[in-house]
Amino acid sequence: MKQTVVIAGLGLIGGSLATNIKQTTDHRVIGYDVRSRTIEYCLMNGIIDEAAANFEAAVLEADYLILAAPVSKTVELIKRLNTIDFRKSIIVSDVSSVKAPIMEAAEKIDSNLVTFIGGHPMAGSHKKGIQAAKGHLFENAIYVLTPIQNCPQKKMDALQTLLSGTNSKFLQLGPKEHDEMTSVISHFPHLIASSLVHQAKNWQQTHDYIPKLAAGGFRDITRIASSNPAMWQDIFFHNRQGMMTLLNDWISEMTSLRNLLETGDKVSMYHYLEQAKEYRDGLDGKEKGAIPSFYDLYVDIRDQPGALLRVVEILAKQEISIKNIEILEIREGITGVLRLSLQNKQAQSTSNTILMNHGYETMLEI
Repeated sequence: MKQTVVIAGLGLIGGSLATNIKQTTDHRVIGYDVRSRTIEYCLMNGIIDEAAANFEAAVLEADYLILAAPVSKTVELIKRLNTIDFRKSIIVSDVSSVKAPIMEAAEKIDSNLVTFIGGHPMAGSHKKGIQAAKGHLFENAIYVLTPIQNCPQKKMDALQTLLSGTNSKFLQLGPKEHDEMTSVISHFPHLIASSLVHQAKNWQQTHDYIPKLAAGGFRDITRIASSNPAMWQDIFFHNRQGMMTLLNDWISEMTSLRNLLETGDKVSMYHYLEQAKEYRDGLDGKEKGAIPSFYDLYVDIRDQPGALLRVVEILAKQEISIKNIEILEIREGITGVLRLSLQNKQAQSTSNTILMNHGYETMLEI
């Protein structure tokens, strides 16, 4: 049955959900956004069927409402639901990466016609805004659902059916456990990445060449510091207690590490690094999760025109699908390293054999 889906907030996540729902269902998609240029872009590119100038009026037409604004704005929109005289049942969800303040606001919705199911699709992009929206953005990603208390199962099933075209993996969590886990694997790493960038900036006053040397590991570990500062400020504000707890843990960990360096205990230092390696390697586990895991193959390539294309063409002719490509290191005139992420062990092994037969030097990640 054709239904109406209203998406409030048409940035990367909201726009990608709108695109996916348009591509995989016959539902009517109405978009609401305070930015007129975003609305114009969505209409021009067929991302939405209609645009809504008034939030409350759009909600009255909706069978589903997805709030895809920043956390603070989402809380405000939830509060505005109590000003609406609902005439039919509606399922409301969101996409916020912090769930406690969202669910706290949702608990205060006073209409029996509203069922709130918190949501957090754990996918993103280094790009932002509606221009970066992709219908396949959530494929194989974890999509966390945090239903309101006593949420009927049929409502959960209905929301998952609506979102089934994303090909996400749904996981149900309570808001507290969700926020604690995302703090550890998402929010706090961003804080640390930003602090490392500030440290490098300060040391640049002593060593002018730091920007030229800041590649490899430093570049990789600080990449997320380039994310939208307004969005992350909002996340940190709403999850500041969790951030302070983890920061205290981090300070304690750094104190212990400093003691290892001061005492010159090589054995303990080795075990510290070894345990970190073993745990990090185990996170990939060949199961999709917060840290995407693939079967990786490393290929040495020369810095010359067409080098990357040749590798891709060789595997494409054998109908091997590459899930991700990353150039780990390459400098002018010398050999660089290409990391190919494959879907399964067979594809990894087959690709390794094929490329070796074509004269490439390779290394498997086991």
